[in-house]
Amino acid sequence: MDENRSVVRMWRGAVRTEDTAQYVAYVERTGMEAYRATPGNLDAWILTRDLGDGTTEIVTVSRWDSLASIRGFAGNDIDVAVFYPEDDRFLVARDETVHHWVQAS
Repeated sequence: MDENRSVVRMWRGAVRTEDTAQYVAYVERTGMEAYRATPGNLDAWILTRDLGDGTTEIVTVSRWDSLASIRGFAGNDIDVAVFYPEDDRFLVARDETVHHWVQAS
């Protein structure tokens, strides 16, 4: 990989709209904290979008210096999503895999 290009990792899920604030706080304490503590993580954030049907889409985005650094967080199969114990309580839909992109500019 070009050493000047970072890798972006994205995952999507959905929660009941009334659970959005609580789930975002939970993800900050779990996934975001773990992302940011992993060597090679450049930054991480959570996006939300009210779908208007009682659910809110959640997207986690993290930027990394390399695929090797992502393995430090996710393990050898970096395409498999990482879940935490209370995710089942909140999530009404979830991607089991994540997507990775190389930053082009």
